[in-house]
Amino acid sequence: MTFSTSNIALISFFIASLAISTMSHGYNFDVSKLNSTQNLVKAGDKYITLLGQQVKVGDPAPQFKVVDKNFSPVRLKDFLGQTVLISAVPSLDTGVCSIQTKRFNEEAEKLPSNITVLTISNDLPFAQKRFCDIKKIKEVKVLSDSVWRDFGAKYGLLIKDMGLLTRAVFIINKKGKITYKEIVPNISQHPDYDKALSKVRYTAPVLVIDTEVKTVTDGKKTEEVLIEKQKKTEENKQ
Repeated sequence: MTFSTSNIALISFFIASLAISTMSHGYNFDVSKLNSTQNLVKAGDKYITLLGQQVKVGDPAPQFKVVDKNFSPVRLKDFLGQTVLISAVPSLDTGVCSIQTKRFNEEAEKLPSNITVLTISNDLPFAQKRFCDIKKIKEVKVLSDSVWRDFGAKYGLLIKDMGLLTRAVFIINKKGKITYKEIVPNISQHPDYDKALSKVRYTAPVLVIDTEVKTVTDGKKTEEVLIEKQKKTEENKQ
C-alpha cells in the first residue's frame, strides 16, 4: 500500500495530536465556552473546527502567554517595539511544520534587528528543544502553547478534538496592530512564505543610516539625525 504526501502529512498530524493530548496537562479551560469556526480549514478533504476568537487585520493583537524551552513564561508584550512575525504550526515533528520552521529560521537571519520571528506550536518544550538542537534552529524563538492554550484560544487556532494549532502566519507591527494574517486552508499545505516575508519587511520601520550623517564629528548631533530619519521613514509607510 502506498500513501500520497498529503496523506502521510495527515497521518503525522493525528499521531502528533494523540501524543500531545496524552502528555499535556494544560488543556484546563472549558472548550465549550470558546467560539467555533467551521469551513475555514481542511484536514485532507474534510473541514475541521477551529476553537477560539478569530482576529482580523487591523485589530490590536491580543496579548498571550506561552512558555519557552525552560517552561518560563513568554508574553507578546516582551517584544514591545519590535515587528513580530508569528509562525503557528501543528507539530514540529511533522514534515511541513519542520520545513516551515527551518525556512523562517533561514530567513530570520537576513532580517533586520527590529524584526522578531516566533514559532509557536502545542508541542511540549522538551520536544521543541530536541527539534531545535537537531535542526540547528537558532534565529527564531520557538515557543510552546501547550500549558495554557492561551495563544490558540485568543487567535482562533485551536483544532477541536486534536489539541493542535492550525497552520497560520501573523505579523504584528511595533504598535501592536495585526497587519497580516494567513490561515492556511489545508493543514498539510505550506503558508505563502514570500508574501509573509515581503509584508514583514514592509511593516518594520526601515533602519536608515545616511552615509553623509556618519561624517558629522559631533556624536550627539549624529544620533539625533538618525532618530529623526527613522521616524520619518516609519511614518511614510503607515
